[in-house]
Amino acid sequence: MSDTARDRAGAGRLLSGMVWNGLGRGLPLLLALVLTPVLVGQMGLERWGLFTLALALVGVFGIFDLGVGPALTRALSERMTADSPHEEAETGRLVGTAMAALAGFAALGAAALWAALPWLMGSALNVPESLQAEALAAFRILAVAAPLVVVNAALWGVLAAHQRFRAANLVTIPVAAMYYLGPVLVLMVWQSLVGVMLALVACRLANTLSYAWLCRGLLPRLSLGSPLLVLPLLRIGGWMTASSMMNQALIYADRFLVGAVLTLAAVAYYATPLDLVLRMWIIPVAVAQALLPAMASAFRLLPEATAGLLRRGALMIMLLTLPPCLILAGFAETALRLWLGAGFAAESAMVLRILAGGIFFSCLAYAPGALLDAIGRPDVTAKFMLAQIVVFLPLSAALLLAFGIQGAALAWALRAAADAGGKLFFAARLYPAAAKAPRALLPALVAAAVALAATALTPEGPWSALVAGLGFAVALALAVARLPAEERRALAPLLRRPWAVRQVLRP
Repeated sequence: MSDTARDRAGAGRLLSGMVWNGLGRGLPLLLALVLTPVLVGQMGLERWGLFTLALALVGVFGIFDLGVGPALTRALSERMTADSPHEEAETGRLVGTAMAALAGFAALGAAALWAALPWLMGSALNVPESLQAEALAAFRILAVAAPLVVVNAALWGVLAAHQRFRAANLVTIPVAAMYYLGPVLVLMVWQSLVGVMLALVACRLANTLSYAWLCRGLLPRLSLGSPLLVLPLLRIGGWMTASSMMNQALIYADRFLVGAVLTLAAVAYYATPLDLVLRMWIIPVAVAQALLPAMASAFRLLPEATAGLLRRGALMIMLLTLPPCLILAGFAETALRLWLGAGFAAESAMVLRILAGGIFFSCLAYAPGALLDAIGRPDVTAKFMLAQIVVFLPLSAALLLAFGIQGAALAWALRAAADAGGKLFFAARLYPAAAKAPRALLPALVAAAVALAATALTPEGPWSALVAGLGFAVALALAVARLPAEERRALAPLLRRPWAVRQVLRP
C-alpha cells in the first residue's frame, strides 16, 4: 500500500479535501448565480422553467446509483488497509462489476423515462403546445445521460477513496461551470432547448471521461466479477439512499404543510429564507466527503485517530458555519430588505433568525453521520430519520397552527438540533472510541446555541453585533480549550496566519 491508515487519517489530508470539495461545489454555484438572469433572458420563462426541471431530473438520476458511490468509497478505503496480496485484482473486479450493474440500472431507468416523456410533456406538465415537440426531443436527449450520471458517481467513489480530491475537483469545477456557461453559449447561435440539452450531456460526458482518465492508474486491473460482489454495496448504499430521500422529504414536507394550512404567499415567506440557509450545506458536505475515506480506513486499526477525525471534522464545521449563522441571526431583516425588499423582510426576518440557528446544527450532524457511514451503519441514520418524520411532522403542524410560519421554522430548528444530538449519541454508542469527542465539543456547542438564540432575540444593530461577536469568541475559546494539547499547538499557527491554509492545497 502506498498509504497507511495513519497517513490517510492525517489532519492535512482532511483539511485539503475539505477545501477542495468546498471549492468544487461553491465556485460553480457562484457562477450559476451570476448567469441565471442571463439564461432567463435568453430562454424566456417557459424554456427556463423546463431547464430547471432538467437540472432537477439530473439530480433524480442520482437515485439510480442506489448510494453505491459513497458505499464504494467506504469499501475501497477499508480495503486499502487490509494488506491483501490480491488487493488490486479484487478492487478491479469490485469496481468494474459495480459500474456495470449501475449502468444497467440507469439504462432501465432511462428507458422508462423515455417511454413516459410523451405523457409528461403532453399531459402531466403544463407545457405550451408550441414547445411540446421541442421539450420532448430535449428531454429524450437528457434521458440518455442517465448512465453517465451513475458511472460518474462510481468513479467519484474511487477518487474519493484514494483521497484524490484536488484532482477530482480541478476537473469538476470547469465541467460544472459549463452546465450554465455552455447553455449561454449555445443559445447565442441556436434558440432551442435541444441545443441546451446537448450541451448538458456533453458536459456530463466530459466529466465521465475526465474521471475515468484520473482513475486509470488507480484501477490497473479493472474487470467484471460475480454480480454478488455488488450486494454489500447495495445494502449499505441502499440505506444511504433511504436516509437521503427521507431527509429531502423532511425538507420539503413543511412547505406543503404551510401551503395547506396558510397561503401560497406564506410558503414564499417561509421557503425563501429556508432555501437561503440550506446553501450553507456546501460546507459540511465538503467536510463529510473528506472524512468518509479517512474514517473508513482508520476505524478498525486506529480508533483514537478515528475519534480525532470526528472531533476535528465537527470543529471545522462549527468554526466555518457559526459566524455566518450568527450574522444571519443578528441581521436577518437587513439582509432580506437588501435582497428582496422591506415588505418581504417584515414577514420573513424572524423565520430567517430561527432557521439560522437550525442550520448550524443541521450542518454539524454531517460529521457523526460520516462516522456512522464509515463504520458500516448507515441503517441507523435511516431509521433515525424515519423516527424524525414520525415525531416532527406532527410537531411542525402543531407549531404552524399555533405560531404561523415562525412556528414551522422553530420545528425545523428543533429537528435539526435533535438530528445533530442523535447522530452524535449513536456515533458514540456504536463506536465507543469516539465517545470522548461529543463530550469535548459539548461546552462549545452549548455556547453556540446560547449565542444564536441571544443574537436572534437581540434588537438588530450594534447590540446584536456585540452579542454575536462575544458568543462566537466564547464558543471558539471553549472549543480550543477542550482540544488535546498537540492539536492546540498545531492550530495556533493557523489561527495567527489563516492564509497558511494554502500550503495544504499543494499536490
